Amino acid sequence: MTLGSPTLTVVHVIISLIGILSGFVIVFGMMAGRRLGGWNAIFLTTTVLTSVTGFVFFPFHGVTPGIILGILSLIALGIALFARYTRQLTGGWRRTYAIAAVIALYFNVFVLIAQLFEKVPALHELAPTQKEPPFLVAQITCMVVFIILGIFSVRGFRAGQ
Repeated sequence: MTLGSPTLTVVHVIISLIGILSGFVIVFGMMAGRRLGGWNAIFLTTTVLTSVTGFVFFPFHGVTPGIILGILSLIALGIALFARYTRQLTGGWRRTYAIAAVIALYFNVFVLIAQLFEKVPALHELAPTQKEPPFLVAQITCMVVFIILGIFSVRGFRAGQ
């Protein structure tokens, strides 16, 4: 298999989708004040792998928005891993974990939306350069939803056990 091959792309997409789905499970778990240890491990592992496979599986053509988001995601994930496993969610680390996890999930969903607008013909027609209003509305709506999810995750997770 070569860099950027269809097989590697499919593997990357599957890992990304597992990360996104498990991320939503943990966000709603945090909102309910639950830790969901196994789901956290799946989310953190697949979300780290999403960034890593993005860097390794695809050819490098200079710094792109995707690379910048991958780096930012790995920083958020590093903070989340430290808060979850080193600091054991004690004190303010519980809130730090919630914020970092929601940010990492947001970055993955942001990229998913960008990819949908690039790859799905009907969406691509609406925003071929991803600078058109439909794309901007989708991304701004996504950001607002994640800010709300983040607020409720921090509040619920802080109150939980």
